[in-house]
Amino acid sequence: MTTMKRKRHTPEQAVRKLREGEKRLNAGEELGSVLRQLEITESTWNRWRSTYGGMKAEQVKELKTLRVENARLKKLLAEAELDKAMLKDLAEGKLVTPDRRRAAVVRLRDRFGVSERRACAVVGQHRSTQRRPAAARADADAVYGQWLCVFAQAHPRWGWRKAHDVAVREERVVNAKRTLRLWRAHRLQRPPQRRHKRRRLGDGTAARLRAEHPNHVWALDFQFDETAARRRLKLLNVIDEFTREALAVHADHSIDADGVVAIVEAVAARRGAPAHLRMDNGPELTADALRDWCETSGTDTAYIEPGAPWENGWIESFNGRLRDECLNIEDFANLLEARVVLEDWRHDYNHHRPHRSLRGLTPAAYAASHRHENPTTQHP
Repeated sequence: MTTMKRKRHTPEQAVRKLREGEKRLNAGEELGSVLRQLEITESTWNRWRSTYGGMKAEQVKELKTLRVENARLKKLLAEAELDKAMLKDLAEGKLVTPDRRRAAVVRLRDRFGVSERRACAVVGQHRSTQRRPAAARADADAVYGQWLCVFAQAHPRWGWRKAHDVAVREERVVNAKRTLRLWRAHRLQRPPQRRHKRRRLGDGTAARLRAEHPNHVWALDFQFDETAARRRLKLLNVIDEFTREALAVHADHSIDADGVVAIVEAVAARRGAPAHLRMDNGPELTADALRDWCETSGTDTAYIEPGAPWENGWIESFNGRLRDECLNIEDFANLLEARVVLEDWRHDYNHHRPHRSLRGLTPAAYAASHRHENPTTQHP
């Protein structure tokens, strides 16, 4: 028995043989005879009838063209989706330098398994640039970046703007963009914190008392914390609203009205008594002991409205900085340790921490600058 030679037919040839076979069948010939003359098997005949039945050669050619075009479009769509996924993966920052684009190409090749040519096309990097060895980081950037790392470790809650202000003060750098670039390159961004804003009640306080010179208005407020043994710590914070200096951060297990008087009197012994004391309506601050001291010292009291802490905004802002930069990251073993750490933080706040509302100066530097610019004004 001889086997039929296998022959691969194009769609056009299949349609032509299918039409020829149908003519022979219509003329009365047997199917077996027709298949032998066409040199195909019965299974091939049935498959062709189900695929190309009723079609002409031109229609088959058009169908073939559509299939090829459809396959090409599918490939383009898949490549576009892959490009979109790769670009989304690189959406963290702008690729403005060859080094960043070089690192992006390597990242895409590792994550998506694409070729270097494809990754370069997505990133916009020339292949010759990609193959050129990366230039060594400038020594100045390396030194400044190391300084930023040490700075961020010493001040974990300070951002890059504070770091830049300190660097400018120490004449390390001038360009803020360079500080931001290196800050991000070393991944020194501090973790974000959710802040729940309270709804403001009552009327505005635009007409309230404003500090016009040092020792004009002092602000007082209490804060609370605890030691590692869960003993309560009560802090009395005193600031000068004009210079933003932290005049006292006194910690104790309990502070009554006489304790408030003793703390304020100790500060006044160094700087002189203020013209006004701004504070809330707590029992320690409305007691007769503090009122008597104010009357003796010639100091007026400026109590805020009950339930309106925004009227004492400067001390509330200071409390937030103290909480964020010290109380939340320090674990006090006892009262003595708390007093030492808080006093060190107060000194650092006054002499090293730049304040953006004071033209980037520290509170102590701003106070000294004001004394120099206004020699005739009475200063503490």
